[in-house]
Amino acid sequence: METGSPDDTGTAGAADPARDEPVWSGLPPGLLRMRRLLLVVWLGLLTLAAALLPALFLDPVWSALAVPPLVLLAWGWVILERNWCSWRYAERADDLLISRGVLWREETVVPYGRMQLVEVTSGPVERHFGLASVQLHTAAAATDATIPGLDPAEAERLRDRLTELGEARSAGL
Repeated sequence: METGSPDDTGTAGAADPARDEPVWSGLPPGLLRMRRLLLVVWLGLLTLAAALLPALFLDPVWSALAVPPLVLLAWGWVILERNWCSWRYAERADDLLISRGVLWREETVVPYGRMQLVEVTSGPVERHFGLASVQLHTAAAATDATIPGLDPAEAERLRDRLTELGEARSAGL
């Protein structure tokens, strides 16, 4: 599976105990395609409105207002890919790591024993692209985490595994 993480080392799973480095998994390319399509649709509508409305009701020179949305579209196209490449997750023995961010890197560590609920969600656009998101709810609302744009089978596998590990870890409390 092609993933967004440039240093993706293979399939998801627990890290090798002999190594300190976790096994990272990136997000599937369908998420990037979906986000780019949404970018083109929304900025395309804005560009069309910025070009046509001034031309119809004002001087056609005002159609130059369509240029900023086109520049934003080009910039967004590049930034979306960089953001997609920054997302990755890793399952370790005692916790789940989620790493993301281009300018500001953010790494979330969610201990399995702190998980209260693991949800798999998929809206209409995500379903069209064959994607699902996994949302983790913990005892502290500030540490809730989401992994967007996963293959539905991987999202369900991850949900089942995290639920199983969470129940096993919380049973000892």
